[in-house]
Amino acid sequence: MNQNNLRTVTVMRYITPLREGGSLPALAEADDDFKYVLKFRGAGHGVKALIAELLGGEIARFLGLPVPELVFANLDEAFGRMEGDEEIQDLLKFSQGLNLGLHYLSGAITYDAAVNDCDELLASKIVWLDAFITNVDRTFRNTNLLIWHKELWLIDHGASFYFHHSWDNWETTAKTSFALIKDHVLLPKATKLDEIHAEFTQKLNDTIIENFIKLIPDDWLHWENGAITPEEIRMVYFRFLSIRLQNAELFLKQAQDARKTLI
Repeated sequence: MNQNNLRTVTVMRYITPLREGGSLPALAEADDDFKYVLKFRGAGHGVKALIAELLGGEIARFLGLPVPELVFANLDEAFGRMEGDEEIQDLLKFSQGLNLGLHYLSGAITYDAAVNDCDELLASKIVWLDAFITNVDRTFRNTNLLIWHKELWLIDHGASFYFHHSWDNWETTAKTSFALIKDHVLLPKATKLDEIHAEFTQKLNDTIIENFIKLIPDDWLHWENGAITPEEIRMVYFRFLSIRLQNAELFLKQAQDARKTLI
């Protein structure tokens, strides 16, 4: 597998759970002496949330959006045995092996649309990205945006690619206009969607998409008692993104129409 674009670290110290997340992520320190927000394979939606986080974050980075560095994070078998909280101990036990970490932005604050500003070009980029990857979780209730050193940063793409939780009708989902974009926290500021659409559809292509898919570790692709192979799963993700890109006019128009109802 080609994992050259992501470093791999080993988790050395569990610092504290971040209980605002339903999947119980945690702040931890790795063997490179950096701190990371860890997303665990043993939580909630398991490896599917990690795949969404990986693909969403790396697509965003490729498109020039500010995303904390993603790393593969190894969790040793003995890690967490001394943890006193049984829920956390179980989470760590079922998360042995390869997990995902996001570089911790120390001192960052949550983006608040009522207080913080966002450049219209950047807002348009984020709205287009989230429509493309079907990210349902960038709303006023939960922005998944941080202000760090006076700049806006994107975090938490684990709710993207929601089709993979049922694995049914993924081709139909790939061609949807994504009506939930109407709830996007940055939609009112996304005035340059046409410009961004032209830029991003020029940057993305099947070769680039294939490179994203190659990042998914084999270890995260053993599902449903082997009923579908890792390569078959990779092919579905590839085709989903390829079809979605070919039909990008659909979600562009949906976002533009949704904006008109707000202004």
